[in-house]
Amino acid sequence: MRNDQAAEILHDIFQQAVDSALAGPVTPPALPEKPKGRCVVIGAGKASAAMAAAVDAAWPDVELTGVVVTRYGHSVPAGRIRILEAAHPVSDAMSETAAMLIAEAVRGLAEDDLVLALMSGGGSSLMALPAPGLNLADKQAITRALLHSGANIKEMNLVRRHLSAIKGGKLAAMAQPARVVTLIISDVPGDNPSDVASGPTVPDNSMPEEALKVLERYGIDVPEPVQHALSCPAKPTTFDCDTRMIATPSLALQAAAEAVRRHGFTPMILGDAIEGESRQAAIVMAGIARSVKQYGQPLSGPAVLLSGGETTVTVNGGKAGKGGRNTEFLLSLACALQGEEGIWAIAGDSDGIDGTEDAAGAIVYPDTLARGKHNGLIAGSYLDAHDSYSYFHSIGDLVITGPTLTNVNDIRAILIK
Repeated sequence: MRNDQAAEILHDIFQQAVDSALAGPVTPPALPEKPKGRCVVIGAGKASAAMAAAVDAAWPDVELTGVVVTRYGHSVPAGRIRILEAAHPVSDAMSETAAMLIAEAVRGLAEDDLVLALMSGGGSSLMALPAPGLNLADKQAITRALLHSGANIKEMNLVRRHLSAIKGGKLAAMAQPARVVTLIISDVPGDNPSDVASGPTVPDNSMPEEALKVLERYGIDVPEPVQHALSCPAKPTTFDCDTRMIATPSLALQAAAEAVRRHGFTPMILGDAIEGESRQAAIVMAGIARSVKQYGQPLSGPAVLLSGGETTVTVNGGKAGKGGRNTEFLLSLACALQGEEGIWAIAGDSDGIDGTEDAAGAIVYPDTLARGKHNGLIAGSYLDAHDSYSYFHSIGDLVITGPTLTNVNDIRAILIK
């Protein structure tokens, strides 16, 4: 198989997974019964603006208002619903402004009113209202440290819930006695609703000391105000909760598997909740791919290994280069495969942005290392410097989709011929 043929197949597999989670098709079927009173739409996340647009179009006869915040560059017009933009993955002043406006929107409602909460990945940083005694700078410092520590998304969002005035179900409590229905496009391993956007409308039974243990586990310096906030007792939030998962990593991988079959390959889904260090996960995946190719185990014939989830990149001192967890995974995979013939791979973030750069991810070919070496690039050095984006950019193998307006985490496919 030629490289261009393999690339076409891999691009299609990735795109089919993304398309299965687009907000326009998946939001309207999940809407609840129309309210007798008003409907206030709130939301946060990379897919939330597109979800809001779908709600506005589906309910022209409902008295509808609201505020939704998404990442810069991810907004779309949503009719009667106000769309704001803020920063990701570290909150900015607009994140705080958006949180205050959303909190204000749900106050003073009645029993016949409905709060429709549209939550998706990225919402934790996009909607940030510090807990009493904290300021935005405190939350920014903790977030930056967590992002470089290797902490997984569950651990990060556990901390965020306990440093927030609205996450961990507190926003839903503000909306009482109105009915609250939450629609979620999940980007977290395991699809725990309290982890998506840190669960502002979902009951939370975790405790502050658990968040403090996460910071201690990763050796993160804890400022006095944060220490105080996480040392205060807190009551779990409890209330009636109507939470609906409308798109998930598992469903996206099933769509990818259907695309694999259409191309005449056998799919194998390794899991939708793969975690751990990106470079280590890649070494494991390389070993599985080699086993398939050489021994027909754990499956035989032309095949595609599919996986999702959210790996991590730990930066230990020094200045890191450009790149996210997907390009780091791929560069490590290329180094592990060492030019093995008949194996190609794609990995990308379903939201179209891997880390903070403009690429969703990249593609690995059997000649990835050889072409890099021809251009004077030493793959191992780029990997050690966490500069995977620069490596793939130099050889022209980045996958650039632009914002997809959805987010069901990472999609990885390894094609074996």
